[in-house]
Amino acid sequence: MSAKIYGVPKNVKLPEMDFANFDNQKWLADEAKFKNDLRADIKSKGYTGKHSGEIIKFPVADGYAEYMVLQMRPLMLIHLPIMDAYQFQYVHLLTAKEVNEKIRAQKSLEAFFAENRKKKANLNKTK
Repeated sequence: MSAKIYGVPKNVKLPEMDFANFDNQKWLADEAKFKNDLRADIKSKGYTGKHSGEIIKFPVADGYAEYMVLQMRPLMLIHLPIMDAYQFQYVHLLTAKEVNEKIRAQKSLEAFFAENRKKKANLNKTK
């Protein structure tokens, strides 16, 4: 069975990039708010499964295609049209097992980088 891919609900506001006065910190904050708002919206609609609200991403061109998990069975994802709004060409072929593995791998990688940043910060304090 193919995964179903949905767009962002109309009641969740997408962040808008201000190219005339670009502020990276503001953009990152707006993007995080959008993701949190979408997560809260899907939870309020009853999508409260184990991975509902998790974000998976796939490298595409010079960025990522990002999707939020709506539910695992049947697999339903929401495409996140942020930055370049890239899409992963095989997203509809994903299985719940592959999404579980993708979430596990991403969390492991994030933990690894967080630990390395912590070690680097501690080294810089001792210099």
